Amino acid sequence: MGDWTEFLPGLSDPDRRHVEIGLAEADARVRAVLHVASTYHWRFSITNVPEWAAVESWPVEVRRSAALAMHRESATSSTPTELNDVVRSLADGDLPWTRADLVWCLEVVARGESYDNGSHLELPAVIAARLTPAELADLVPALDAFLSELVSDCFVAAEPRRRAVTLIGDALDRATGRRVPSWLLHDGDGFGPLVRAELGAVLAAPGVPEVLVHCASLEKPAAPAKWQRRLDELLATTSRGAQVVRSVLEAFTAYGRPLHDDSDRLVRGLVWALSRQPDEPATDLLARVTAAAAAAPRQASGYPQAQRTAVAAVQLLGGREGEAPVRTLARLAVTVRNKALQNRIQTALTRIGALRGRSLSEVMELAIDDHGLGFDGRLCTPVGPYEATVDVLGEKARLTFARDGVPLKGIPAQVKQAHGDELRQLRDLVKRVGATLAAERLRVEGLLSEERTWSYPEWLTRFLVHPITGAYGRRLLWETSADGHRWTSGLPRRDGDGWTIAGLDGQDISPGRVRLWHPARATTDEVLAWRERVVAAGLAQPFKQAFREVYLVTPAEEATHVYSNRFAAHILRYRQANALMRARGWQAGYLGTWDGGYDSEATKLFGGGAWRASFHHQLVDNPDPHSYDVDYCSTDQVRFARQDGATWQQAPVVDVPPLVFSEAMRDVDLFVGVTSIATDPQWADRGEDRLHNYWRSTVSAALTPSAEVRRDALARLLPRTNIADRVDLSDRYLHVRGNVRTYRIHLGSGNILMEPDDSYLCIVPARDRSGRLHLPFDDDPMLSTILSKAIMLAADDTITDATVLRQLSR
Repeated sequence: MGDWTEFLPGLSDPDRRHVEIGLAEADARVRAVLHVASTYHWRFSITNVPEWAAVESWPVEVRRSAALAMHRESATSSTPTELNDVVRSLADGDLPWTRADLVWCLEVVARGESYDNGSHLELPAVIAARLTPAELADLVPALDAFLSELVSDCFVAAEPRRRAVTLIGDALDRATGRRVPSWLLHDGDGFGPLVRAELGAVLAAPGVPEVLVHCASLEKPAAPAKWQRRLDELLATTSRGAQVVRSVLEAFTAYGRPLHDDSDRLVRGLVWALSRQPDEPATDLLARVTAAAAAAPRQASGYPQAQRTAVAAVQLLGGREGEAPVRTLARLAVTVRNKALQNRIQTALTRIGALRGRSLSEVMELAIDDHGLGFDGRLCTPVGPYEATVDVLGEKARLTFARDGVPLKGIPAQVKQAHGDELRQLRDLVKRVGATLAAERLRVEGLLSEERTWSYPEWLTRFLVHPITGAYGRRLLWETSADGHRWTSGLPRRDGDGWTIAGLDGQDISPGRVRLWHPARATTDEVLAWRERVVAAGLAQPFKQAFREVYLVTPAEEATHVYSNRFAAHILRYRQANALMRARGWQAGYLGTWDGGYDSEATKLFGGGAWRASFHHQLVDNPDPHSYDVDYCSTDQVRFARQDGATWQQAPVVDVPPLVFSEAMRDVDLFVGVTSIATDPQWADRGEDRLHNYWRSTVSAALTPSAEVRRDALARLLPRTNIADRVDLSDRYLHVRGNVRTYRIHLGSGNILMEPDDSYLCIVPARDRSGRLHLPFDDDPMLSTILSKAIMLAADDTITDATVLRQLSR
């Protein structure tokens, strides 16, 4: 089973005979009872049925032998049953356990199998807990190694594993005199050894182990009143208790990796202990613990590093004063992908807003951290003889160095060698600014589904002067109105030391209430004029706004009443679709070939949290019976629900606010447009594939709203390119005249047909093939793909790729 067996002392023949005497008879006797009681197996624990009562009157030696027999059965049977309660019941009471019994049990474990019910751990743990320190003395090395292996065993269920770890750990502590329990801060992860190494002496101080043990005993996110009273008593009588709580939590914030389940429980209890401290530094630490616990590995964005801790910390942080709780929770609201945790974050933010008299949207808006940057998005810091600058360039944060005003290309070697701590702090700042920028971009784009307005001073402060939000607000279209009825649109323009809004005619607009411009509220002429202005000015908007698609309710959707089938019956590449859903802020369970894994419902909040959209999709079975990978999913209905207190009420499509409906349908169109197999240029060669008919019918289908906007963007961009005389736009296609052949590129799927026989041309696009051509937005990858293909095909006589040349010569 593991290296711990090397430390296990041998068992003498007399000791072995003493252990096994009467084993066969006891085995037969207990099996007879189990056979009679088996009819209750699926309804009760066997030890709770009437037939088991007779076992409690057996002589202690018979019960001891029966327990040993069932231990052997639990570890060696080819079809193990859940014998945890059986072994525990037989071993209960004052039985004459010996050191030889424990060694024999461990030998059985070493020879047997490890099953997820953990019943093979019950008896060794019970016996170890009953033996004296003297009897355990020569078993300490083996038990230490066994414990180290056991805490890392992910195949045993949490509760039986934790019970065994606790009992064996207590036995080790009695045998060694350790003050800090062995089952606390164990080496099941890197966090336990780190804390023991850094705080070893402090952890063993009087009263501290008792505080840690109590914190690790918290079963649920909400601490019961009795548990809290005991915590307060321990902290009041332990002089270094508060210090240890903060020190361990500081170590956790610096650890930055997923925690073992046991460490997660301990840290959660420590979070409750920290909440007893009302000062501002405690609040700041609680905020950092919350962020660290809610963070998730890039490869598993739906699994927080310490979910138990995160759930409790979010709840506690929501009741603290100051700006740190609001900033932290607001950032997590747009970055956390775990659905259960996301719901708690939203609840905490709503609670904060209610306590402070603000809406959820406004609470998040006021919480944006400026990270100490100036209004120009820059922070300059001297580092030795150099000047380091952290600034926001576009939508990214960067770190640069200069000396005597002369910019340097990289980080000077002297800074790396002599100022390592300062460099690490600056790099950490760049990382935090980058994370805030990414979260803020999603938040600002989410405002397009809301009917929010701001006073002119509020708007200036929150969207233009702010060093983070200003990176987006200064490139967006806004509307202002003096009476709330007639609105005039414009772009922010720097005016001396201040800002104004300039309309289409270039004149300043009188300030009033301000709201974010959406094409759904504008006339067609106004939308087209702003598109032309954005392209002519070379303005790169942070997301599609002037060129944003608008989705209106159709008669078909009015007929289906409570759902839309507009984007149903498409086949998507599932992994890509799921990743895109999460990137756009949708919460979705993962599809798979298990119970409940054949259907999924992706959800996202709109309208400031007052509305919820649901996008249903199903698994498409893999034709290979030996493969369990999910390659494709099929799309289904889109539904909407209105928040009604703590519940959601399904709403007819016609009752959904136009901005909410348009923004939700735009996201679903994006999922289909980007991840549909119709956009995969390699599908043409799949012959008789069962999904080929869908691919054929979709590659040249009528354009969706997103493709229509793409067509309009191309109409404005192509005249500015050097292939303008070689391209023409029709309803669905971009026609390209090459020197070898003529081509049609579908504006929806990006697929290419060659004239005169409409043969298919497969070109797999590389990244960033549109050169230096300015694009008014960067969130439509198909636009740049079509442009790159058009530029390539217009000069088809210069193509050198052998795969493409073979297709051209067919």
